[in-house]
Amino acid sequence: MILIADGGSTKCDWILLDLNGEVALKTRTQGLNPAVVKGEILTERLKVNEELMQIAINVTKIFFYGAGCGTEKPSLALKKIFESIFKNAEVDVKEDTYAATYAVTTEPGIVCILGTGSNSSYFDGEEVHTTIPSLGYTLMDEASGNYFGKKLIRDYFYKKMPENLRKEFEQKFDLSADSIKENIYKKDNPNVYLANFAEFMFRAERNDYFYSVLKKGMKDFFKNRIKPYDNYQELPIHFVGSIAFFSSDIINRVAKKYGATIGNIVRRPIDGLIEYHRRQLEMVK
Repeated sequence: MILIADGGSTKCDWILLDLNGEVALKTRTQGLNPAVVKGEILTERLKVNEELMQIAINVTKIFFYGAGCGTEKPSLALKKIFESIFKNAEVDVKEDTYAATYAVTTEPGIVCILGTGSNSSYFDGEEVHTTIPSLGYTLMDEASGNYFGKKLIRDYFYKKMPENLRKEFEQKFDLSADSIKENIYKKDNPNVYLANFAEFMFRAERNDYFYSVLKKGMKDFFKNRIKPYDNYQELPIHFVGSIAFFSSDIINRVAKKYGATIGNIVRRPIDGLIEYHRRQLEMVK
């Protein structure tokens, strides 16, 4: 049986396919980003999922596409964890940009991820190429959940957020300085913690302040993560992730200013991954 996973920093969706390509199981774990989460915690997040543990011995192949898997060290560390649990499985770990690509296109294009973190890559029709490696939530991740979360927190404390929104914001979140610093500097998954604040913009009614914050983030993303591709105006630009899905109107407006063409915008890539792997199964029959 084949186990497919789309793993972000916040959550990870798992799909089990039988050899006929039929879905035998759908489940979810917490995020499994090996670049920011310790190995023992990653292992625990897998083992607490009883559904995965029950089918572990029957899995013969794992295709894991995840955040934090773009460099060799964390990717290999996660692969070893999978091999220790799914003892009969051949394990293939790839960066989440591959999942995003397989979910939105089979043709050449630029594929972007806007979720807890952010990234972009060029798909030539066969291979995925990343011009600029992602250095994560501290240095990069423009227009991501954690990017917008940091912006909202700063604007709250600097009193740049409109007063009515400041009151709503402080009612919704624990904004004590001690709590924020503890979550960012001492606890695990600070990127996920920061991204939680971004939800504030998408659950409240869109207003001029939210629009300006989102527009600035999208401009930063286009400038730093799309313009470096020399052919960006000649290719469709696809987006995957919740931030992209809920900001599609702004993405389209910013794209026009850059002379870019937007292709597909998909909230979750897992359905596209299922179809991709079904096609792969058909090819080997």
